[in-house]
Amino acid sequence: MMQTVRRMELKADQLYKQKIIRGFCHLCDGQEACCVGMEAGINPTDHLITAYRAHGFTFTRGLSVREILAELTGRRGGCAKGKGGSMHMYAKNFYGGNGIVGAQVPLGAGIALACKYNGKDEVCLTLYGDGAANQGQIFEAYNMAALWKLPCIFICENNRYGMGTSVERAAASTDYYKRGDFIPGMRVDGMDVLCVREATKFAAAHCRAGKGPILMELQTYRYHGHSMSDPGVSYRTREEIQEVRSKSDPIMLLKDRMVNSNLASVEELKEIDVEVRKEIEDAAQFATADPEPPLEELGYHIYSNEPPFEVRGANQWIKFKSIS
Repeated sequence: MMQTVRRMELKADQLYKQKIIRGFCHLCDGQEACCVGMEAGINPTDHLITAYRAHGFTFTRGLSVREILAELTGRRGGCAKGKGGSMHMYAKNFYGGNGIVGAQVPLGAGIALACKYNGKDEVCLTLYGDGAANQGQIFEAYNMAALWKLPCIFICENNRYGMGTSVERAAASTDYYKRGDFIPGMRVDGMDVLCVREATKFAAAHCRAGKGPILMELQTYRYHGHSMSDPGVSYRTREEIQEVRSKSDPIMLLKDRMVNSNLASVEELKEIDVEVRKEIEDAAQFATADPEPPLEELGYHIYSNEPPFEVRGANQWIKFKSIS
């Protein structure tokens, strides 16, 4: 799964540079252990909401690479029918990427409130980055979650840079896992997929036991810039990126561990890579050949089940029909 996410992001990079993908595009290569490890530690019925670096989570929550790449290229076969793009993908129990920094955290607390209200034994993983960690709305969500003992796991994906600003320049305290104050927190190696899985299992068990929210800080790293418009080397050195790649790459760490423990051979791992590359290539072919949605569908899917109604266009004479 990590290899698929890595190859998918590299393919998105390539399609972006060919101007087939347009607009915002935030890639998560380097952070694969976070999305894959978390999914391994929860149930499919649990909930997850994140910010706009969301391609990996969209995949681990069960959507295919085809649907994700087609969404990136704005085609009908995309997971949001080509209307969402990079930052707005959704799946069952996955409440998408959210474009406004930090805005998904109160929403995540709300999803956790729904879990408790409906008496379901479910938890919500609410993710945000180190860049959003200093926002007021996050602390308001902490307070409500703790007051009402909501089954919410607040997760700070600390990749050391909020856009182009290092954590040391942005935060008076970089111990993000301690920020919850009255909420217990733990710091996790976000480059080790097994570490992330075990921490997530522990946090989920804490929430399911009715003990209220818990905080996790995943220390990770992104190889790409903040988005495709950021070359990523003006605020950090190429040597730093290279060092992380050579010493703590999540895929390399797991490969080495598996080979050294005789759980897999180098040949088997190579076979996996060949299969993954083929899957990504097929998905990319589909994402470039699939048609774009027609203009008359612009107003579709506003509601999930409502009778059809009219939506006003850019002026009052233009009308679009909305069908659920």
